[in-house]
Amino acid sequence: MVLGAPAAPVLDGRISLSGPDGEIDAALGALYDADAAGEGRRRRSGGLGASAPSVARWLGDIRTYFPTSVVRVLQRDAVARLGLGQLLLEPELLAAAEPDVHLVGTLLSLRSALPERTRETARAVVRRVVEDIERRLEQSLRSAVLGAVDRTSRTRTPRLPDVDWDRTILANLRNYQPEQRTVIVDRLIGHTRARRTAALRDVILLIDQSGSMASSVVYAGVLGASLATLRAVSTRLIVFDTSVVDLTEQLDDPVDLLFGVRLGGGTDIDRAVGYGASLVTRPTDTVFVLISDLIEGGDQSSLVARLRALVEAGVCVVVLLALSDDGTPAYDHRLAATCAELGAPAFACTPDRFPELLATALRRDDVGRWASVQGLVRPA
Repeated sequence: MVLGAPAAPVLDGRISLSGPDGEIDAALGALYDADAAGEGRRRRSGGLGASAPSVARWLGDIRTYFPTSVVRVLQRDAVARLGLGQLLLEPELLAAAEPDVHLVGTLLSLRSALPERTRETARAVVRRVVEDIERRLEQSLRSAVLGAVDRTSRTRTPRLPDVDWDRTILANLRNYQPEQRTVIVDRLIGHTRARRTAALRDVILLIDQSGSMASSVVYAGVLGASLATLRAVSTRLIVFDTSVVDLTEQLDDPVDLLFGVRLGGGTDIDRAVGYGASLVTRPTDTVFVLISDLIEGGDQSSLVARLRALVEAGVCVVVLLALSDDGTPAYDHRLAATCAELGAPAFACTPDRFPELLATALRRDDVGRWASVQGLVRPA
């Protein structure tokens, strides 16, 4: 199986694959046994063909023979290598595919081409991925954010229901009376209750929707929707390419939000940061997260000036070169280094670490140092 079908003539029948092994080899060969000789790409053995039924059979085969994590890689490679994006507009193929972030990115990029018969299936696929991300990350995000905000609002004159008894006892252990076996409390520690009329912190998510950022857009959209459910923070979510679209009003439904994204096109980060800066009303209580590979098509010097002004005003600015599990991203190293010098640390972050990152920013701790300790991607 390591050698595959092309090795059969060399082996002269001495070794052959049959049964399930042969079927697995055929499924892999349909995708990977291809070359560019002749007109376009020609499969040396089998191939997926150009019809929806043959692709549907192949999708079923790989789900039979491989675990989910491998199926997702094979699907991603099939879209990239064999141009199956248009075939994914067929409802039966979407139903057979294994939903993941990359499939959602493909669907969002094809959004304008979705025929009526496919739209509901596509939405169902996107919703399954959204719900999976929420199950994995929502609770950790909620705990991290509320924990960070609570710590910033600690008080030494709490009302009795708001006393943190564990911290109060620790703070007063020096007053322990052995004879009475008791602690005399002369200092209470607790938390002020979150105000109902105003959030304690503002979070602005500014998301690059260029094609290379597809996975980051999906994760950021879902995490932004989860943040919007927390009264302790006020969340704004903006996507951009050469134009800027504020999707804050759609945060109550992450599926609608994602279908409001338009992947692809150019990139004007400067214009987007300018719009985001206009939303800042209390700089020292604002976390400004720019999610972009920093491949700027606009005015780079103006972008640097805007970021410098935000940092100098007291805004906690973080640049995420990617918010995904895709590994080291391609990005503008020089501009990333400039951002870090300004005090806006630039690095890539996986979705599971985003809650802790945001908690660090909300506490006004050193985000750059946190990223370094975590071993996250840093500009050279």
